[in-house]
Amino acid sequence: MSLLNNTTFFSTTSCRNFPVQFNVLKASKHKQFRITCSNKFKRPYTSVLIVPTGIGASIGGYAGDALPVARTLASVADCVISHPNVLNAAMLYWPMQNVMYVEGYALDRFAENLWALQPVHQNKVGLVLDAGIEEELRIRHLQVVDATRASLGLPILEYIVTDTPLEVEKWVDPKNGQATGRIKHPDSLLRAVQSLCHRSMVNAVAVVARFPDDDIEDVDEYRQGKGIDLLAGVEAIISHLVVKNFRIPCAHAPALLPPPLTQSLCPKSAAEELGYTFLPCVLAGLANAPQYLTNKSDFQENGCITASDVDSIILPADACGGDAVLAFANKKAKPVIICVQENETVLNDTPDKLGIDVVKVSNYWEAIGVVAAHKAGVDPYSLRRDKIKNISTNSLISANAFVVSVSRSSS
Repeated sequence: MSLLNNTTFFSTTSCRNFPVQFNVLKASKHKQFRITCSNKFKRPYTSVLIVPTGIGASIGGYAGDALPVARTLASVADCVISHPNVLNAAMLYWPMQNVMYVEGYALDRFAENLWALQPVHQNKVGLVLDAGIEEELRIRHLQVVDATRASLGLPILEYIVTDTPLEVEKWVDPKNGQATGRIKHPDSLLRAVQSLCHRSMVNAVAVVARFPDDDIEDVDEYRQGKGIDLLAGVEAIISHLVVKNFRIPCAHAPALLPPPLTQSLCPKSAAEELGYTFLPCVLAGLANAPQYLTNKSDFQENGCITASDVDSIILPADACGGDAVLAFANKKAKPVIICVQENETVLNDTPDKLGIDVVKVSNYWEAIGVVAAHKAGVDPYSLRRDKIKNISTNSLISANAFVVSVSRSSS
C-alpha cells in the first residue's frame, strides 16, 4: 500500500508550533539565520502494542511470551500502551517506567476517545478472592500479597472474599475457536469490589477466581506451546466487568491446582510452572497502572494521554477486528497500523477483509524498525531496496479550466 494515501505517513508527527530560534551569525558579510529545533521540542512518541487474549496467538498467546516485544518497543518509543495479556507472565514481570498497563475494556474506550489515561506514581490496590478457592490456595495467594508488600513495597491495602463462589465456566467458541466463558455469580464479584472501593478507598483491583482444573490433554497441549489458553477468555470477561462498572484498573489471576511436573515443556508456557499462583505480575502491573478519566472535561489535565496522542499500533495481522483497532483505523488523523504476519491466531480478521490501511511486516523485528523510522520522521520504505519510486504527477482541471499539477509520491 502507499503510505501517503489519505493522510500521510507522517501526519501524526507534524510540527505543532515548535519554538524556533534565530541566531544572527557575524562571520559573514551578509546576515545568515540559523534555525534550530531541538529534540526536546518534539512531543513524546506513543505506540500501542496489542495481542488479544484467548485467540491462540503464536507470540503472546501463552505465559507472557510477548513481553520481550514490549521490552524492545519500550526502548524505541517514548511511551508504550499495552494490556495484561502482553505484560503478565505469571510469577515473572518486567518493570518499565514508560509502559502503561491498561486493561482491555479500558483500552477499547481509550481508542474510541471516550476515556483518557492519567499516569500515576502509585495506586491503592485491593484484592478480591473467590469464595470458591480452597483454604490452602487462598493462603498461598495471601502469602504472595505479603511478599510483594514486604519485598517490593507494593501498596496492597486490603483483601475481601466474595460472599458467594463465583463458579467460573470456560469453553471454546465453536464459531471462531476463541476461548470464552462466564461466571455464574457476577453480582457477588461486583459487591466485593464495591466494598473495597468504599471501605478501603482502593483505586485498583486484582481479582483471583477459582478456575476449573483442565483436562490433562488440554494442559499438555498448552504446555507444549500449542493450541489456545483456555483460561484467557473468562479472565478478560472478569476484568471487563469490573472496569466497565467501576472505571478503575483491574486485572485477573486464576487460582488453579499445580499441574503435575513435566520435563517436556515449551519455554513459552514455562512462566506458569514456577509457583502456585499467577498473582505477582498482576499486583506489580496494577501498582502503577494509569487511572481512567471518563469525563472529557478532565482530558486536558497535565500529563493526560488521549487517543490523539497515539502514533502507531502493532498487532497480529489476522486480529484486526477488535474495537480498539477499528476505532484507531477510522480516525481522520489515524496512527500507523502495523500488522505482524508471523504472529498467527485462530482469527481471520485481516486488514484486507476489513478495508483497513496498514503497514504489513513479516515479524516484530520489522515492526519495531518501522516504529523507529516513523519516530525519526523517515519513510520506512526508504530503508528497503528499490521501494522508493519516481515521484508522479496528477493533473486536475480547475474551475477556470487551467490545468493544475499536483505531485504525489508513489511507493
